[in-house]
Amino acid sequence: MTTVIPTPQPAMQLRELVFGAACAAAVRAAARLGVADALKDAPTSVVELAAAVDTEPRPLQRLLRALSCYGIFAETEDGKYIHTEMSRLLREDAPNSLRYIALWCTEPWTWEAWPRLDEAVRSGQNVFHDLYGKGFFDYLHDDAGESAQVFDRAMTTSSKQSAQDIAELLDLTGVSEVADIGGGQGHVLASLLEKHPALRGTLLDLPSVVKNPDPRLRKGGPLAERVRIVPGDCRSDIPVKADMYIIKNILEWDDESTRKTLGNVVAAAHPGARVLVIENLVDDSPSMKFTTAMDLLLLLNVGGAKHSKESLINRMTEAGLRVGDVRPVNAYLHAFESTVPG
Repeated sequence: MTTVIPTPQPAMQLRELVFGAACAAAVRAAARLGVADALKDAPTSVVELAAAVDTEPRPLQRLLRALSCYGIFAETEDGKYIHTEMSRLLREDAPNSLRYIALWCTEPWTWEAWPRLDEAVRSGQNVFHDLYGKGFFDYLHDDAGESAQVFDRAMTTSSKQSAQDIAELLDLTGVSEVADIGGGQGHVLASLLEKHPALRGTLLDLPSVVKNPDPRLRKGGPLAERVRIVPGDCRSDIPVKADMYIIKNILEWDDESTRKTLGNVVAAAHPGARVLVIENLVDDSPSMKFTTAMDLLLLLNVGGAKHSKESLINRMTEAGLRVGDVRPVNAYLHAFESTVPG
């Protein structure tokens, strides 16, 4: 039976950390093989699991043993395997599945980029063009179709999971029109429209993104009559009038793009309009190990950065916004309330 042994000794902790790639690779392998989906509610032998996922039993047992050390799956006294709270999150049908997030964070290009983190730290620039001869998103959509699909599924999963939290958080008193800027497929907007039957909304994002919106927002969908879908780039122009603008997880590019986006919102909004910025933070957050890792990945692939509370307030203030309350949405996100001055 595999047990998780406390390891407070610094030398052992460091040894485990430098083998972190093995843990990430093991999670990816389990996700790609569908082990969590194959493991039902009853304890299951490795032989049965191997037959279900088309692997050799012995290597699969080694994979499961490694993952069990981290609390992902657990081994019973008689050598069978059962689910844990973490392993259930790798099931595709789990309500809060992290399967596609796990795959996205371990895509093949990441293994090429991480070893060059020292170069990115020295230069302050991304390493992606040097690796692949083109920018990250061009590479993703031109040369890595499977990875692009994983990215889309991961972003959809993440957005759906946070949308309900945001809908529960927001007080929309006095708001009749809301605009979701760079809102992807519109999951946040759809959740708000569902909760507030009198609310109308606009979704703005790149043409390639909004051509496939949340089914609730599409023509014939239950919310279609109350939504306007606008293809566009928020860094160029925001031709939208609203009482509240929501900007979620898009202010992580280079500083100039962030300034342009915030400036365009201020230019478009009427005096007194509310602007809600929702972001992961690299400080003052219970998820800092996750967000600081995302921050380093952004440095590598697009030269971007996650914000601290101070840096985001500074950017918003520089754009002319009057920043008010800052509140946690959940363990991963913070909401920055602000208004456009009169």
